[in-house]
Amino acid sequence: MNIFNLSNEQLAGQRLMVGFNGTELNRELMFLIDTLKVGGIILFAGNVSTPDQIEHLCGSAQAYAISCGQPPLFIAIDQEGGQVARLKAPFTQFPGNSKMGGENDAEYFARTTAEELTRVGINMDMAPVLDVVPEGIQGVMSQRVFGNDPQWVSHLGVKVIENLQNNGVMAVAKHFPGIGRTTLDSHLDLPTLSVERKTLEFFDLLPFDAAIKRNVAGIMLSHILYTDIDPEWPASLSTEIARDLLRNRMGFRGIVITDDLDMGAIHKHYDIETVMERILSADIDIALICHKGPKIENAFERIRKGFRDSGETRAKGMESIQRIRKLKTKYLATENLRAV
Repeated sequence: MNIFNLSNEQLAGQRLMVGFNGTELNRELMFLIDTLKVGGIILFAGNVSTPDQIEHLCGSAQAYAISCGQPPLFIAIDQEGGQVARLKAPFTQFPGNSKMGGENDAEYFARTTAEELTRVGINMDMAPVLDVVPEGIQGVMSQRVFGNDPQWVSHLGVKVIENLQNNGVMAVAKHFPGIGRTTLDSHLDLPTLSVERKTLEFFDLLPFDAAIKRNVAGIMLSHILYTDIDPEWPASLSTEIARDLLRNRMGFRGIVITDDLDMGAIHKHYDIETVMERILSADIDIALICHKGPKIENAFERIRKGFRDSGETRAKGMESIQRIRKLKTKYLATENLRAV
């Protein structure tokens, strides 16, 4: 993937990960790949059925991208185990993070999941969840976290990251800088959280710091408004959180991904043009848009405009492309991709 040979359209598309309808390489998916030149796709329950079907879908999509002169695709899925597992039987089913008894459970989950994902052509898992739910709080993440001790969450989270990535699957830790304290679901609306920065640093951020030190491939930003850090913008649109805290203070050099921009926390409060302006200015690499609609095309046009018209935006964008290129070179060598 020689980034200097990519057109502005290709550069723009690399910064999009999108969802689509269907279980095969249909016209919608072909449009996303050949016209919007997206860098990644994400699979949901409606895209998957049998292992053979998933393998054919992923192989067809990769082959089509390469035939169009595109870099290989990130192909992602949420496979946390427990409540959030898009792949059902015959894929191995796990009780979830909250039921893990120790590092052996974490290692077994990650190794098994990585083997099953790579077998069907999925190369990125939106896991592990590194949120910490403090004792006494009935947060929305209570059934999805490893526990209420940040050291325990760090320990198990790192085991999942290492075993996913050592077996060929990129791990994406979520939801930075931590949503364990929230009780309002950001799928529905925009949660607000007032927590002092020092409290976050000595509690919520510890698992993410551990993940960064273990070279986690990606980190997903939450759609929470942390009023003590940035009273104006949620983390997924915040320069103070994405650039200043995650990049500059914590030293993260992997890819930063938003949570789904179709969620109520974002679409009820911001238009897509504003959203993309914020993303482009905050050192966020990939905009995640999980549902079909004009937002995907509008986001593509705004990113392309930035590459074409703004020297500063282009320079920042090329830094994002370099980070994306590094991961694709490491995990998605063309010769290792499945043919249809």
